[in-house]
Amino acid sequence: MIYKNVLAPLLFLLDPEVAHDGLRLLGGLLNNRIASSLTSLIYRVEDSHLETKLAGITFKNPIGLAAGFDKNAELLGLFSALGFGHLELGTVTGKAQPGNPKPRIFRLSSDRALINRMGFPSIGADAVAIRLRRLSSCLPAVPVLGINIGKSKEVDLERATEDYVYSFKILAPLAQYVAVNVSSPNTQGLRQLQEKERLAGILTALNSENHGGVPIFVKLSPDLTNAELDEVLDCCDACRVAGVIATNTSLSRGGLKTPIDQSGGLSGAPIRAKSLDFMRRIYGLVGERMALIGVGGVSSVEDVVLMLSAGASLVQVYTALVYEGPSLVARLNEGLLREMRRLGVGSPAELRGNPIDTREFSQSLDRLW
Repeated sequence: MIYKNVLAPLLFLLDPEVAHDGLRLLGGLLNNRIASSLTSLIYRVEDSHLETKLAGITFKNPIGLAAGFDKNAELLGLFSALGFGHLELGTVTGKAQPGNPKPRIFRLSSDRALINRMGFPSIGADAVAIRLRRLSSCLPAVPVLGINIGKSKEVDLERATEDYVYSFKILAPLAQYVAVNVSSPNTQGLRQLQEKERLAGILTALNSENHGGVPIFVKLSPDLTNAELDEVLDCCDACRVAGVIATNTSLSRGGLKTPIDQSGGLSGAPIRAKSLDFMRRIYGLVGERMALIGVGGVSSVEDVVLMLSAGASLVQVYTALVYEGPSLVARLNEGLLREMRRLGVGSPAELRGNPIDTREFSQSLDRLW
């Protein structure tokens, strides 16, 4: 309540990126054992019924941080303390780069959404690796770490594969999984890497370098046509990736209340329905053959349960954290436990792919909250 009624209104007076930079400065204070441990006493929700196994990894709960919030591994202490089951860092590029010109983040408060055209600002794979090694000795506990890698802007599409391989070789030994970002709308030409031949080239090269057997995920765009999605999933299947992350931000502007004319990827509540439909289609095509992580408009317990029932094993949040504040993760985990008890299931895995009566669910939430 303090965040939503006091802090958020003050932060929202600032430019979105200035507010985020302030968070980075304050959050950096938690990159030590004592501060992170004390903060975790407030926010962490631990219960064995929340545990989820995916791609050979055990996650303490199914709520994760989506890529984009901590691009350079600066907030590991803060996000570890908030009770996430996993953190996806990045997007990290092979070469250091500033990203696109500012302004490049726009709040759509009445839509509970963001538009960003960041363009992968990154200190580069080498610097992120050095920081991760240093922080790993400073923190008491870190959840499952995924690292999201993308193409450097100065690298043309023909040399994209070697750029991804460079980042992978440096960062994969520090991660429990690696996500291959070929779907951001904010780097020119990047989405062309979702084309079957280009994607197959990247994934085949990464498999050849994956001597540690780190699970590889591919992050997909919600703007793919059905035919394009079928082709991408066939490629992922053939290249034996561990799974896919659905979805990235969208170029769609349908249904927005806020009049805005800015380019970039839309995230938050307006893409919730699109992301759910996308997940249902993917699960219908691949079933249990691939691990699925759902992201896009997740902000409530209902969203979590619906994403799991659509076929996801894990969910990720980003924009909701801006609007709801640091207690969001605890609220989602506590609410999920209550809903699991109501439904008589013992783990999030039992919800995967099982249709949920949303009318009964919503009535239940009204009683709970």
